[in-house]
Amino acid sequence: MDEAGFDDHTQDVCREFYASGRGRPSMPPESYFRLLMVGYFEGIPSERGIAWQLGDSLSLKEFVGLGPTDRGWDHSTLSKARKRISIEAHEEVFTWVLRRLRESKLLRGRKLGVDGTTLRANAALRAIRRRDSGEAYREFLRRLARESGIETPTLADLKRVDRERRRKKKTGWNREWTQPVDPDARIGKMKSGETRMLHKVEHAVDLETGAMAAVVVQPGDQGDTKTLETTVEEMEARLEDAEVERGKVRVVVCDKGYHSDETMVGLKRKGLRSYVAEPQRGRRKWAGKEEEKKAVYLNRRRIRRSYAKGWLARRGEVVERSFAHCYETGGLRRLYLRGRENIGKRLQIHAAAFNLGLLMRTRYGVGTPRTLQRYRRLERMSHFERLRRLQSRFRALWRLRGVLGTRFRLARLPASSH
Repeated sequence: MDEAGFDDHTQDVCREFYASGRGRPSMPPESYFRLLMVGYFEGIPSERGIAWQLGDSLSLKEFVGLGPTDRGWDHSTLSKARKRISIEAHEEVFTWVLRRLRESKLLRGRKLGVDGTTLRANAALRAIRRRDSGEAYREFLRRLARESGIETPTLADLKRVDRERRRKKKTGWNREWTQPVDPDARIGKMKSGETRMLHKVEHAVDLETGAMAAVVVQPGDQGDTKTLETTVEEMEARLEDAEVERGKVRVVVCDKGYHSDETMVGLKRKGLRSYVAEPQRGRRKWAGKEEEKKAVYLNRRRIRRSYAKGWLARRGEVVERSFAHCYETGGLRRLYLRGRENIGKRLQIHAAAFNLGLLMRTRYGVGTPRTLQRYRRLERMSHFERLRRLQSRFRALWRLRGVLGTRFRLARLPASSH
């Protein structure tokens, strides 16, 4: 990052958000973006946790440009910097990392996989209110119970009324209810099956190298077929800003959740070749839908080839790996920010750190500082210590062999004659 001029670039991008010559000096923009990357590398989801880790680590202070005796910034300073720096500046930092990947031939932009996942919002489901009247959910249940003839409903009565209502009404929750703390959050099911307030995020990943070309925060109640167009447009814009040559053909690979007549026609009009798995829908009626029929049949013909099946399998491996790195080990499956714009800012730098990890893994064999520390501990370990550990493992396996061998001999003893 230092060799490529990351600090100078971020200062030029964020110059308009900083006053010159007035007031106390604020957090430098390069330190702000580096701290957000620390959240990915260390798996810290909250800004408060990042600030605490900065005050406890000398190596992180050196990474963000502080001296060993300098005091780190408070988490409120980090939050204020996020609010003042625009989403376009965060996207420019993400694009800067994409350019570094292109220079290292780790971003080709020819075959890209798209998939989405859900993130748990920083909002409670029990605090939802009706959009028309502002009535809280528990007050709404009490009114339903009184209308059904229960004058003083107990907690058990409210739970029964809630179950009956959920059984009758399974859709339309987001049209009637909202969360006042985070209005952008939506009611839906997480990947684990829990019903929560959530946000949806989609990744566009280069299937040849594993680099992330775009990350987009979508409304949590929108289906995959509704959000694919926005993600593809964002992907095209990021690749164009990163000066990635399009080449003859650019392929978009998706699972069957993205298949519809509209998405097939939309990808064909954009000049993109679709490898989208098709669900079983039975016999179709194509009267008056010649354009949709042609696009669907072209996609169906492609995905039957062994070449396309290989890229569909590759999509399931590479895109899911980006989810695991960003939201499981990266710590952002549970969000601590509110508002789609704030979440988008954090995710842009999170994705930039993911791409930097890919670059480090290619050059040095490790993708995170924690892995590098583990390798260095192994290097410092003496030859005698390695032999001692190997000997202890061999003894454990030998004892296990003896136990298993005794059990096997007892199991094969012949039955008694009497």
